[in-house]
Amino acid sequence: MDDDHNVDDYGDSGNDSYDYSDYHTVCDKEAVRSFAGLFLPAIYALVLVVGLAGNALVVVVYAAPRRRRTLTDVCILNLAVSDLLLLFTLPFWAADAVHGWRLGEAACKVATFLYGTNFGCGMFLLACISVDRYRSLACHAAGRSGTGQRARRRWLLVCVAIWVAAGFLALPDLVFSKVTHTSHRMACMAIYPPSMARPAKATMELLEVTLSFLLPFLVMVACYSWVGRALSRAAGVQRDRKWRALRVLLAMVAVFLLTQLPYNVVKLCRALDVIYALVTDCDLSKGLDRALQVTESLALTHACINPILYAFVGSSFRGHVLRTAKCIGQRLGRHPQRIDQEPAVEMALNTNTRTHSQSASEDNDTSTLTI
Repeated sequence: MDDDHNVDDYGDSGNDSYDYSDYHTVCDKEAVRSFAGLFLPAIYALVLVVGLAGNALVVVVYAAPRRRRTLTDVCILNLAVSDLLLLFTLPFWAADAVHGWRLGEAACKVATFLYGTNFGCGMFLLACISVDRYRSLACHAAGRSGTGQRARRRWLLVCVAIWVAAGFLALPDLVFSKVTHTSHRMACMAIYPPSMARPAKATMELLEVTLSFLLPFLVMVACYSWVGRALSRAAGVQRDRKWRALRVLLAMVAVFLLTQLPYNVVKLCRALDVIYALVTDCDLSKGLDRALQVTESLALTHACINPILYAFVGSSFRGHVLRTAKCIGQRLGRHPQRIDQEPAVEMALNTNTRTHSQSASEDNDTSTLTI
């Protein structure tokens, strides 16, 4: 996890800090620690409660047996699992912000590794979802189908590759994270060997900005731009459904940008500070620490927003929730009336550009555009 918890007396802070005393002036960060002790637990508690409810519902619905799953379905399920694992680390960091780290070095390594892995994994999965939506439309335009046993194996390999890549990026956290005693409290942070501290820190910051933000953002913009253009030109699709789908695409890109851009700008500033030692003023150093705390908390809200944007707006998701509720009601001796609902932003485009019925969209394959 990034540097927003245990602030030492130097120009950097947090659980991946190392000794900057060779080029930074000693600076009292008590005000930053006090701010973190009040701000972070409150934000983490809110994110935890909302995120657990939404992502747990997604896991229950998407993990249920279904006749077919698209790659997007698999990615949404993995995204919910990744967000849940990320959320489970927040109570540890909230306690750390208030009392310091008291759980030992093994827990420090595991919590830091889980946080880094699942934060990065979520970003990769969002990019993968956008690629699959582009691929679905491209395959459909070419008259090809993306279903079959071979395609399902590819889906599995894609998800495994994403988890491995995210774990690889977080591997330094697992290797170098240690519990160390600062002048104020025990801290869980990454302690790099002195010979590699500055280049390793700068390299990791730049890699995270590039791979966990810039690359997914560019992929999302490219894929959703193509999908949006194809939807806007599609014939045989009701105008209100078409523009509703386009608004959802814009919302996905906008939310990603608004939640992740501030955090990655601060990380980039920190990387430049590590390389060029730009921050020499104590007040500026404190401001950078607070900015990191606020922007990282904002970035964490994606774990709450993802279920809304990527699952709840889909008609198939609501259909599965209704069928589950109906089954529960029947087991309890109740027989609720059938609820028919208009597909919101889920549509199937055939070669004649005709829309399909709701019953067809419930068992959609990857040639069905699901937004």
